[in-house]
Amino acid sequence: MSALTTYSENQTLPVVTTRDFDNIAANLSRIGVQFERWQAERQFSDDAKPQEIIDAYQSSIDKLKLQYGFQSVDVISLKADHPNKDELRQKFLSEHIHSDFEVRFFVEGRGLFYLHIVDTVYAVLCEQGDLISVPGGTLHWFDMGEYPNFKCIRLFTTPDGWIAEFTGNPIAEKFPTLDQYLLQE
Repeated sequence: MSALTTYSENQTLPVVTTRDFDNIAANLSRIGVQFERWQAERQFSDDAKPQEIIDAYQSSIDKLKLQYGFQSVDVISLKADHPNKDELRQKFLSEHIHSDFEVRFFVEGRGLFYLHIVDTVYAVLCEQGDLISVPGGTLHWFDMGEYPNFKCIRLFTTPDGWIAEFTGNPIAEKFPTLDQYLLQE
């Protein structure tokens, strides 16, 4: 189940956690983050090719393309047996920003986004069916867990895709990883 936990940037004890989808969406909207739940327009198999997955969500993708001017879309899938999973995880775990939106729709699995806004840190547990759109320039990091298992549709306004500018701030090390977060639940 999706969740939103709010922390003070200087304290890793949660201030508040909510699992109510409408409450999550409303709280994130106040900081400029879009959070939606999508349904596939048709069924696809677990081993579906990326284009089949995109086709299943095409009308929702088209709506976002029109709304934000996204030019490219792809599907990323990462499983626990991926040979570079540890390297990829470490890369995403460092606080960074993008000039572009970071838009992820979770087709399968889950992941934990942390958003660092002024003096508050928001942990957003995204699960299958969740779409999160983090505006460009927003400090954040992402944890896919020690044993990743997710498939996401990603949208970009530039053909270059995912380009991060790392801040060098070690703040992410103070907060629970995805695995630790799930144990606290």
